[in-house]
Amino acid sequence: MCRALKILCAAPTPERLAEIKRATVSVQWELVGGATSVDEVAAQVEEWNPDVVVLDRGLGPDAETRAREAKDTVRIVVVEAADGDSIREAIIGLPQPGGPVRT
Repeated sequence: MCRALKILCAAPTPERLAEIKRATVSVQWELVGGATSVDEVAAQVEEWNPDVVVLDRGLGPDAETRAREAKDTVRIVVVEAADGDSIREAIIGLPQPGGPVRT
């Protein structure tokens, strides 16, 4: 059985997080959680086990490092502007999770 990609968004403020989530949302994947600090990024990567983390550059390089420490296979998209087209294009280029089911 296939499943949707899980996408976690993170930004330094609740307002910026909402902006990035609106730009990232798509029927092709599921948005999970939402972090507003570096510590929350690491905790939510562990909790939600996302396939992709969309990070606002304003969180700094530590956010990317902490996300990788929490899950070394997570794909990371770092954004400066909440341009939905470029965010979605970056995510669409990733392979879908799952694969054939074997019994």
